[in-house]
Amino acid sequence: MSLKIQVTLRISNMKRVSVLYLLLVMLVSSCQSVVRYGGSSESPPASSRDAKEGMATYYANEFHGRKTASGEIYDMNKLTAASVDLPLGTSVRVTNLDNRKSVVVRINDRMPKNSKGRIIDLSLAGAKAIEMVQTGVVRVRVEVLNQ
Repeated sequence: MSLKIQVTLRISNMKRVSVLYLLLVMLVSSCQSVVRYGGSSESPPASSRDAKEGMATYYANEFHGRKTASGEIYDMNKLTAASVDLPLGTSVRVTNLDNRKSVVVRINDRMPKNSKGRIIDLSLAGAKAIEMVQTGVVRVRVEVLNQ
């Protein structure tokens, strides 16, 4: 093969490699996370379809140290909660509608399907954060932050 043909083939292969490399870089860069919502790391606002209102209770001593539906051990001093239908691992903001105090908790357990109108059971730490320990049951708004 002549030198001219060898050089031409080498240049063609380099172009192919360059194009493949460029495509790979574009693919990888499109997978990076992007900070949104005003340039901060705060959670995006929940839409109305990701929020619901209802009654909340809390659970503490009786279940402390027992295994939850997620497999982790329930710790009443951590900001966790139980839900009938939200996926395990979901973070939610729970707002006490009487005093407007709110707390972000992670769903790590399940409530019974016949929960008598309750939409969430908070850990003791979550209940303290929204000042509902005295009353035991309060009306709340639950907003999904991530799933």
